Amino acid sequence: MAAKRLSLLTLVILTACGGGGGDRAAADSLSRDLQRLPVDSSAVLADHPAVAQPAPAPKPTPVAAKPKPRPAPRPAAPAPPTPRMLTSGTVVATTIESEVSSKIHKVGEKVTTTVASDVADAQGRVVIPAGATVTMTITEIRESENKGDKTGKLTLTPTEIAFGGLSYQLEASAQALDRKLVDRKTNAGDVAKVGAGAAAGALVGRVIGGNTKGAVIGGILGGAVGTQRAVETQDRDVVVPAGSRVELTLGGDFVI
Repeated sequence: MAAKRLSLLTLVILTACGGGGGDRAAADSLSRDLQRLPVDSSAVLADHPAVAQPAPAPKPTPVAAKPKPRPAPRPAAPAPPTPRMLTSGTVVATTIESEVSSKIHKVGEKVTTTVASDVADAQGRVVIPAGATVTMTITEIRESENKGDKTGKLTLTPTEIAFGGLSYQLEASAQALDRKLVDRKTNAGDVAKVGAGAAAGALVGRVIGGNTKGAVIGGILGGAVGTQRAVETQDRDVVVPAGSRVELTLGGDFVI
């Protein structure tokens, strides 16, 4: 501050001693110097290096959400199978398991046969497989009573068929293709027939001859007639041997 005051005093003296252009220039220069702000050289400047600000953390890149897996579509329900069917009139070949005879079997008894080969529908699908078991009921059975009766009488009625662990009702008729007639031994009835013929012959001999000889001859003739009669009326059994063919004919549609 003392230096400033001294400079100002010197300027005043110079101005008083003489003016002139040079003096005015000096005065102007001094005035400009006086207008400058004083600088306190003793002041401590707060000159600190600027602290580097940390760079802002980058914003996290949004992660696209993974789409949830779609559940696998349920498989379409399979179409129900078309029923397999054999139409009425279809023939099924079977074989009988054990012998049937009018000598020992009676009406109402059961017999079984086995299907000989696969039976398929119109589309070629097997409906009744080989090996299926058919149950039949004897609804009529009778031996042959005379030579004119060539077959006797045997009627088998199918009622059920079983395969694959299941049983099905069956509407059909059956025919034993290999039936035969077997002669029975002469029985008491046949002997009675022979005796009746002999007695009738003896009676006729007496009437015709009127003597013992005629009776003897009549008896012989009557016996011959009775024997012939016995042969003609001898019973013959209807027999279907084991393993014989029995043919079934469906009487209605068979559906599984």
